[in-house]
Parts: sequence; structure tokens; C-alpha cells
Amino acid sequence: MNAAEKWTPDMLQSPANRTFHLEQRRAQLLPIVDDLRRLAREMDAEVKEYGAIDGDLPGQARLRARHVSRPLFRAADDVEKAIGDLIAFNARFQRSYEELPQKREKKREQKAIAKGRAPQAIESPSTGADPEPTEKPHFGDVFDDLRRGA
Repeated sequence: MNAAEKWTPDMLQSPANRTFHLEQRRAQLLPIVDDLRRLAREMDAEVKEYGAIDGDLPGQARLRARHVSRPLFRAADDVEKAIGDLIAFNARFQRSYEELPQKREKKREQKAIAKGRAPQAIESPSTGADPEPTEKPHFGDVFDDLRRGA
């Protein structure tokens, strides 16, 4: 795939294309992450060197520097998280659309086998004589022992 073509959902159907897409995006995004982190560190160091402004409370200059440079660190984290999200997409697609139908088919086969064997497993070999039915013990009602009016 050349740079002029855009990725479409039908291109991401095959595992090979998804892997290629992931590696391509990783190659694009990792330099951006590195550049943002470098820029954030340099900017953080730069604003920390600024002195206090008239009217600042003690420690307010450090808080201002942190407040200013934090979005750059977050941007780097977010771009790096995007790579993780692409990896998660790949794994979820594989589990949901490639492995799940195979798993379900395997379960169907196991159920069919279990249903086919269940009567055989329950039946005992016939001896010719029917066993006498055993009498089930009768458990009385909770109210059997109570007398009326008691």
C-alpha cells in the first residue's frame, strides 16, 4: 500500500493487513511521541527557569510551569495510548470475528455429541426383569403436626 491510498474497513479484514496497518501506524506515531516528549521536557525546563512574576505567592512560579507544560506531556501520553488502542482493536477483532465463530462451532459439536451420548450413558443394560419400583419416602407438610386451634 502506498502513501496515497487510504485504509478502508475492508482492508482491515485480513490478519496480515491489520498487522501491516498496526506496524505502519506505529512507525508513524512513535516519532511523534518521542518528539512531543522531547519538546515537553525542554519546555518544562524552560518555563521552570522563568522567575516569579510580581504578585506571585511562594511556589506559584513552579505551579505555573507545571500547569503550562503538562498538556505537552499529556499529548505524548495520548499519542502513545493511541498505539495501545490500535493493538487492542487488532486483538478484539481477532477474538470477536475470527476466533468466536470457530469456538461456537466447536461448542455446537460438543453439545451435539453430548446430546447423542446422554441417553446411552443413562440407560443401563437390560437384565430382562424390571426392577421393582421403590417407594419414595413421604415427607409430610410442615403443618401436618399442628392441631387445629392450637
